[in-house]
Amino acid sequence: MNKQFFLGFFRIASLIMGLVVLAMLSAVVTMHFVIHGAEVEVPSLKGMTVAQARSQTSGMGLNLDVDNRYYSAEVPEGHILTQSPAPGTVVRRAWSVRVAESLGPQRVDVPNAVGAEQREAAIEFRRAGLEIGTIAHMPDSDAGEGVVIAQDPSAHAHGIEQPSVNLLFAAPVPQTASGYVMPDFTGLPIVAAQDQLQAVGLKSAVPTFVPFPQPQPGFAPAQPAPAPGSIVAQDPAPGARVDATMEVKFTVAK
Repeated sequence: MNKQFFLGFFRIASLIMGLVVLAMLSAVVTMHFVIHGAEVEVPSLKGMTVAQARSQTSGMGLNLDVDNRYYSAEVPEGHILTQSPAPGTVVRRAWSVRVAESLGPQRVDVPNAVGAEQREAAIEFRRAGLEIGTIAHMPDSDAGEGVVIAQDPSAHAHGIEQPSVNLLFAAPVPQTASGYVMPDFTGLPIVAAQDQLQAVGLKSAVPTFVPFPQPQPGFAPAQPAPAPGSIVAQDPAPGARVDATMEVKFTVAK
């Protein structure tokens, strides 16, 4: 009797343990599918039209954001030049894939806005199919307030990358003290910033170039890396007072 009791008890205990193990395995498998079922591999979008890329990413549960447009002699207009994250990166569904769209070869002539007021410059660029990019102000005793004293790209430039023009406007010269108020050059090409400083008699030191590596596969950066040759930091800081005896130091993306 006791032997049969213990055998029955052992069978029941073994059955219960088996059910527990089975339940745990089921939970693990379910969790695996829940987690990995919400992940997708980013496809290669380069060369597709924006419409084709949007259709493909939408079908995979991803969002597509066109956050830049560049001129390109190699990639036809309306097709994708670059993307982030890179193809093969595993991301969660509803992730945003950022792409740059090709505008085709440059077909516009950059107007000369130097000497024009902001409203006139905006109209000229709009007529040419261009946008106003970064705006900065610098005191200039030789130009009226609000007049364009420098632009980048320069007038009639060829081989420009983006359909935008950065402008430097004249600001009033302070009457209470000598010197200038340092504008914000962040994001401008180093060559354009140096030209603008030279135009008002200020000196710039030899720039410090800092590498900004491209994101590795499997890593989605919070924001894209700065364009090579663009300013990422400056000293003195924007708003500081500078004069002709000082050198302006720039840190530039390599």
